[in-house]
Amino acid sequence: MARGGLRIYLGAAPGVGKTYAMLAEGQRLRSQGADVVVGLVEPHGRRLTAAMAEGLETVPRRELVHRGVAFTEMDLDAVLARHPQIVLVDELAHTDVPGCRNAKRWQDVEELLGAGIDVVTTLNVQHLESLNDVVEQITGIKQHETLPDEVARRADLIELVDLPPELLRRRMTHGDIYPPDRIEASLTHYFRVGNLTALRELALLWLADRVEEGLQRYRAEHGISAPWETRERILVGLTGGQEGETLIRRAARITARTPGSELLALHVVPGDGLAASSPAALDDQRSLVESLGGSYHQTTGDDVVEALLEFARAENVTQIVLGASRRGRLSALLRVGVGRRTIRGSGPIDVHIVTHEEAAGSSVLMRLPHPVRGTGRRRYWFAMAGTAVLLPVLTLVLTALRDRLDLSSDLVVYLLAVVVVALVGGLWPALVAAVAAGLLADYFFTSPVHSLDVTHGNEILALVVFVVVAVLVGTAAGTAAGRTCQALRATSEARALSRLAAAMMHGQELPALVEQIRENFGLVAVSLLERDPEATTTPRWFVVASAGDRPPERPYEADLESPVDDDLTLAARGHGLSADDHRILAACAAQLGVAYTQGRLARRAAETDTHIAAERTRAALLLRAGRDLRACLGAADEPLGRLRDHTGYLAREEVQLLDAARSWVHRAERLVTDLDVLSRLHGGALDLCLRPVELSEVLTTALDDLGPGGHTIVLDLPEDLPDMIADAVLLTRALTALAADALRHSPPACPPVLAAEPLPDRLAVRVTDGDGEPAAEADARRTAPVPGAPGARADSIAQRLSKDLVEAMGGTLTSADIAGRAFSVTLVLPTAARRPESAFESRE
Repeated sequence: MARGGLRIYLGAAPGVGKTYAMLAEGQRLRSQGADVVVGLVEPHGRRLTAAMAEGLETVPRRELVHRGVAFTEMDLDAVLARHPQIVLVDELAHTDVPGCRNAKRWQDVEELLGAGIDVVTTLNVQHLESLNDVVEQITGIKQHETLPDEVARRADLIELVDLPPELLRRRMTHGDIYPPDRIEASLTHYFRVGNLTALRELALLWLADRVEEGLQRYRAEHGISAPWETRERILVGLTGGQEGETLIRRAARITARTPGSELLALHVVPGDGLAASSPAALDDQRSLVESLGGSYHQTTGDDVVEALLEFARAENVTQIVLGASRRGRLSALLRVGVGRRTIRGSGPIDVHIVTHEEAAGSSVLMRLPHPVRGTGRRRYWFAMAGTAVLLPVLTLVLTALRDRLDLSSDLVVYLLAVVVVALVGGLWPALVAAVAAGLLADYFFTSPVHSLDVTHGNEILALVVFVVVAVLVGTAAGTAAGRTCQALRATSEARALSRLAAAMMHGQELPALVEQIRENFGLVAVSLLERDPEATTTPRWFVVASAGDRPPERPYEADLESPVDDDLTLAARGHGLSADDHRILAACAAQLGVAYTQGRLARRAAETDTHIAAERTRAALLLRAGRDLRACLGAADEPLGRLRDHTGYLAREEVQLLDAARSWVHRAERLVTDLDVLSRLHGGALDLCLRPVELSEVLTTALDDLGPGGHTIVLDLPEDLPDMIADAVLLTRALTALAADALRHSPPACPPVLAAEPLPDRLAVRVTDGDGEPAAEADARRTAPVPGAPGARADSIAQRLSKDLVEAMGGTLTSADIAGRAFSVTLVLPTAARRPESAFESRE
């Protein structure tokens, strides 16, 4: 039986329309005559989704009881027995209720596919296993329902259902995704614009990678080795030389000129695994590549050109950037360089040869191996000293045995000495020993003796052959000795770094890691120091972790220092280290810096999680408290209103008290509404509709909202005011809050004043408290510790709400005391350009 096909509708977040799209596809297939059934759909109370499912045959769900609660799941056996052509299954990553045959819904889908049934399903990107940790970092929520990426990769078709974050939040605000009691918390936390944008990017990138995999698979199946320029991929070849940074920056500039292009860097390690390049230089170049947005790669190959071109073809590279050859003219004549060979074999791939300061600028001797770099300084000088001692001793011994040995035997003994010197000290001591041995053999064992002249031709030939063989054997032995020392050193480095990495993986604390570094290098004391970033004049250092006796507390107190970054350094006291050991110490310091940074990020993440949990709790409590308080205020206002309707039975003072009580109830209701609007504004749930607005229209609505008290406000409005760019509803709420606040804090005989003043490209609206009292009484009243004091006024709910609303519309709101008594608030918003009086004027 042929396996069924799988189609996935992928979304970045709940509510983008995956289920709706799946049902719409089911309706389309049914209209074409296909046998389509609904195995399981979760409409989540969404009317449009439920309406789209109408007309589709639905397999009844299976009921299960878990811990006393009834659940429904897809009846897998019923679907298999029905055996439709196509089945719709929602939420592929869902975890089945205990008691089902499979633990995960995707396992149910696998059985349907195995039975030859096509499946159309839905999936959110946050449920993919490979992205689980990334989503948790973005949203602060850990997804417990995950889907192995391999299951999604096996899908025959993946279709992205996408919505811009602003539109998705608007759907949330309108109640199209979650019920009303979940809207506020969702908009404030999971459905923030930043979260939705990041999740959207993750979905697009993940789907782009799947498209890239499909393209590579198609090219491999059809034997297409030539690159397809679907997008530019620039590859820069690195040797670890000083020219690497120049090449990387040149390749980055090429990448920057082509939008959507990708930068790759490749270093080819010789087949023997022993690279002649500097690991420190390669690490620096790797960091540079990654800082420029590229990716660093490393491969092994006996032939650098073949390995480079093979990687380029596999990665669909379109351009290769190489450095100009550093070899001289003689070397270039004897052997074709890497650049020329790459150009010959690149085919349609463009090859850029970039000049640099190192290109063919040094002599052959300058490019020979450093005398002490292969085996180390100690072994080099030991071999030189051994040459100076061993060759004279051998000469004395061979002179004593002159009657028993001939020239050939003497040369063999000298050759053995040359090999021993090469194995100990490397190439240069071997060359010195070969030349010295040849001269000694000529002087002491060829006729005429004690002379460098040679009379017999066979002796000349023997000496020449000896010197050549000694040089060749010494070179080979020295090279082998250098490679052996390099391998041992690399093994030691890897062992030290692996021990430190293993300790980090096991979660050891920083002091234990520092102690391990101290033991590995035999140091007396080691400290990880951090600079105080706030100390600008005199540097201040803090000990993050330390080990040993009297660890250094300042970098200048240490014998050795290995900086990690600008603010972090590893300081140590003890014997001096070699250059290689110092390089290993630098690598260990870098790992230690990573461990410290990870620990700091983990602590911050924990603090952030705690803060997010507290914010969620606070938001939930505010929502619940607001609903309960509105209910209480509404319940209190209703009987007060009934009493007010029967004022004939009440005295005048009782009626006044009743009106005052109702006024305070209404004020409390407005306060609860202001808090709700402020919370929604901070959560990004308020939609702005900025347009030209006339101030007079907004003021009319605001004064009507204030009731009878609003008509006592003094208006000072010049004629021909320009329109403001604002949201009429939000501006009305802001002005209403400011006017009501000014009315509460103004004397009855002196109402507040609302004035407008046109400014260049802006309009200022000032609300000032009335101040008709004598100065002494006003000062006494305003300095009293009541909520109306100027200091408290600036931080009141009304002021905060108005300020946030105005700033959301692109304006400013400032408050100030006038002459130490009156309180004034100034609202400034941009104005619209004046319209011309006629179409004729606009044409002019």
